[in-house]
This record gives sequence, C-alpha cells and structure tokens, in this order.
Amino acid sequence: MQRWLGKSLKRKLSVILLGAILVPLLSLGYVLYNVAALEAEAKAKQASTSILEQIRTNLEFILQDVEDMSIFLIGQEDIQRYLAKPQKDGYLQIKIMGFLSNLVFSKKYISNISIYPNNGNHSLSNTTIFNNGLITPSENKLEQDQNQKRWTTLYTNVTTNGQEHVLSLLRPIGSMTTYKSKGTLSISINERSLSQFMTHSGGTASGYVLLLDDNGMIISGGKRDRLLEPITDIFSDLPVMEKNQGFINAGHGSDKSTIVYQRIPEVNWTLLTVIPYEQFHAQSRYVLTLTAVAVGLAIIIIAGFVLFLVQHVTKPLHSLTQSLKEFQPDDQVVTLPVTSSDEVGLLIHSYNKLNERIQRLMIEVQRNEGLKKEADMNALQAQINPHFLYNTLASIHWLALMNKDARIAEMVGSLSDFLRFSLNKGSEYCTIKQEMEHAKHYSSIQKLRYPNQFELEFQVPSQLEQQWMVKLLVQPLIENAIMHGVMKKQEPGYISVTVEALDDAHIQFVVEDSGLGISTERLQLLRAELAEPLKDDTERRKESYGLRNVHQRLKLHYGSSTGLTIESVEGRGTKVSFIIPYKEDSR
Repeated sequence: MQRWLGKSLKRKLSVILLGAILVPLLSLGYVLYNVAALEAEAKAKQASTSILEQIRTNLEFILQDVEDMSIFLIGQEDIQRYLAKPQKDGYLQIKIMGFLSNLVFSKKYISNISIYPNNGNHSLSNTTIFNNGLITPSENKLEQDQNQKRWTTLYTNVTTNGQEHVLSLLRPIGSMTTYKSKGTLSISINERSLSQFMTHSGGTASGYVLLLDDNGMIISGGKRDRLLEPITDIFSDLPVMEKNQGFINAGHGSDKSTIVYQRIPEVNWTLLTVIPYEQFHAQSRYVLTLTAVAVGLAIIIIAGFVLFLVQHVTKPLHSLTQSLKEFQPDDQVVTLPVTSSDEVGLLIHSYNKLNERIQRLMIEVQRNEGLKKEADMNALQAQINPHFLYNTLASIHWLALMNKDARIAEMVGSLSDFLRFSLNKGSEYCTIKQEMEHAKHYSSIQKLRYPNQFELEFQVPSQLEQQWMVKLLVQPLIENAIMHGVMKKQEPGYISVTVEALDDAHIQFVVEDSGLGISTERLQLLRAELAEPLKDDTERRKESYGLRNVHQRLKLHYGSSTGLTIESVEGRGTKVSFIIPYKEDSR
C-alpha cells in the first residue's frame, strides 16, 4: 500500500482528501447506528417487561383462582360427608364426581380435580386417571406432605384424554369440626393451556417465554420440547437471578440473548422472556439502511469532486514527470511549455532553465566516466589488506628461529610467487590458469601456517585455462573461506574451487567451504553491504572487506549485471560464486 501511494502524487492527494472527508462521515454513520441499536434494545426490554408483567398478573390470577377453588371444595358438605363415612356410598360418590366435572368444565385451564380419602374409600376425580404421576409406584401412595399445602412441579398423567403434562395444587382436607386431616385435594392445571396462554399474550417475533419452578426446571412456555429440563441446558452461562425482576445477558455469538425475568413469590416460580440479540439489530436496520444510503450518496458525490480537483491540479505535474521519466542521457532535453503562473508553472520554468546546464554536464560526465572507473579500480587494488603479508613474514621469522625446517624454503618460494603475480607489472588481467596458480601459492602458505586444518581442491577444465579474466578475484574468496569458515571449526575443513562453462558466452567460478556457515540475519546484512559502494575500511566490518572489494571490481570491469552471489547454511558451510563473460585477450 505504501509503495503504491509513493509512486503517484495524484494517489496521495486523492487518498488524503477522501480520508479526511469520508472518515468523519463513516464515523457519524457508525454513531447513529449504535444509538439506534441501543434505543431499539431499550424499547424491546421495556415492551418485554410490560408483556411479562401482564402474563405474571394473569398467572397470579389463575393461581389465586385455584387457591380459592380449593378452599371452596374443602368446605363442601358432600365432600366432608364422603371423607367422614367409613363405608362406601356409591350415590354420594357419583354426585361428587358430577359436581367436580361441572366445575372443571367451567375452567378451561383445569385438567382435573381429584380427592384422595384417608379412610380407604375410592379416590374421586372428574375423569379417569390411568397413570397418576403423583402416586409412587413402589408404595402406591400420594407423593406429598399430608399436613402441608404446596404446588408440585410438572409431571405427567395418563387419562381418558391421553397423556397430559400438569401442575397441581395439593392441599390437605381437614375436618370442619376436629380439623384432623381426612384426605388430600389435588387441582391440576393443564400445562398446554398455560403455554398457549403465555404464547398468545404477545411478545417478540423471535423470542419466547418460559416458566421455571423453584429448581430452575422448565415447566411451561414456548420451548415445550425442553420441558422438565434445567434452564442451564439452554444457557450454560446463565447468571444467578438474585432480584425479583431484572435483565441479564446469556449465550455467546449468534446465540447471545437478553433475558427479562420476574418472580412469582407465592409459588417461587420464575417467569422469563428470552430476546435474541438479532432482534435488536433487526429493529435498527431501518435506521441503518437510511444512514447507509445517505452516507453512500455523499461518498459518491465527494469522491467525484475530489478526483476532478486532483486531476486538474496534478495534470501539469504528470506531464513534467513523463518528460523526466522518458529522458535518456544521450537524448536532447525537451523543453516543456509553461501553461500557468502558479507554483507548478514556476517549477516547469525552472526545469527548462536547467536544460543548458544539463547538456554541458552530460558532456563532462561522459568524458570523466572512463577516468573514474580506472581511478576506482586503482584505488580498490591499493586497498588490499596488508595483514596477510605481515602475518606471513612473521610466520617465516618464527620458523627460521625455532625449527630451521625445510618448510621455510617452501613458504618463501610461495610468498615470492604470490607477490610477483600480485604486482604483475601493473597488468589488470591474467589467464584463468595464472589465477589458479596464484590461489595455490596462497593456499600453500596457509597450509604451512595452519597444518592439518583444511584441504583445498581445484577443478578447472583444461579448455578454460587460457581464458582471460581480471586478476585477484579467487584468492580473496579462498582467504574468506579459510579465515571465517573452516578455521572457526574444531575439526579440519574442506574447500573446493570449481570453474565451469555455463554456455558459449559465460564462465562460472564457485568457491565452496564446509565451515561454520553464516546466520540468516548476518547473510542478509552481508548482501546489503555488497550492494553499497566500497568506502574506507574503518567504516565497515573488516571480515567483509575482501568480498566487497571483489564484488565492486567485478561490476567495474564486467558491468552491473555481474557480482558475487553468496549462499550459506549456518553450521554446514558457505558457497560464493560469480560469472564473467569470455574474453579473447588481456586488452
């Protein structure tokens, strides 16, 4: 992105102006959308609270109606007589069952009313119950505290109407005179009627209402397939509902919802509405659509105006840029017309005034270019590090004093040949065979200095030995491989020098060692240093000076397309190579 912008002033101005205008517009749209979303959420919570309050009031009315009905039935004379008689009374039993049937028929939400005597008489009910969820299978007894009134949780009865989920009020029936318990009254509410009532009472389009018992089990509501399951099966991260009413958030991602809840203190049940977050977003989409349309139209209009303005301003600059871009050193400098008197016009006028000066400089530069290359080459050769000569002479002196060994003669001879070739009567070129002999003299000296530290192998095809090349290119590479490669390892190392013909026009030289190699970071830094002009050795690392010397000499003599190529694997070794063209003679 930065590179793309850096290539065009027109792009920079367009991006800056559009950004300065569009960012506030988009920010305003974002703020409006969030305000609308918060407002929609607040309204949805308020509406849900009102609906939940209405449902709770109606539920409390139903529960109170059942309570009042139970008090009425406890005091009914026929029921008291039936529970007081120790013997069965068929007529009274039929009469009571008919009375209960009429009472249930008048209350659509009542599933059944049952009376369970303690004196051994038959239980009474308005309908036949084949399987009563209140009766324990093991003891065939009613599951309740005979002395306490309570509401049961959801359970299942099988009657003549089929299987029904019901909630029941269980209440002991006491004597009107002795107040001793004579039986138990059960008034069951049909869960399906409660669910339909809560569903049809209003609510959100995609939300639902649930009724929980005191243990957090679902006993009615819009999720009838989850009846008698804990609410935590739906919302595993549901916070504790500590207050009698309020709002909590539960779920994650697309399942995230807001829960509005209210308690029914008389029975310790909890009524709650689940509102998906998606519903809040849906309610604010209208405002979002209007905002998006307005911002979109503004963006289109502003973008068109900005692009027109930038095009008008940068067109003269574009012409100047194209003229400079197409300029060649050997071509005549083109004079551009001045079409305005503003800053751009003054810039073009100044550019035209430079034409005459540029022409003179071009001639001078062409004349001095050849001299400069020759001077640079001589300067580079003069900067060859003399440390090698000093170290060699010191080693000869040491050997002469300590050993008087025959190796002194070998070292002195190699040194003499080495220096003779280096001077070479001022010639810059030599044959490949002479270059290899020079490298062998150097390696002989180093083997005497560091016995058993490395092995050096030369592979040069005989048909290439008489080809000409710039001298002193291979020896610095071998020196670098010895000093910074194999000498830093504990065990002896191996160095190979390979010369081969790549094609009919180029020759490749490769110096490869089995030394310590170069780290990735150091290799990148070394490649970057090679690409820079050679300066005084105090400004650079001394270990890379020889490589940079060879690299710059290659470029001076063979052009910018050649140079050193360095490949290395840390711990395994380094390979340095270069390619030169065929040269017929030393001129």
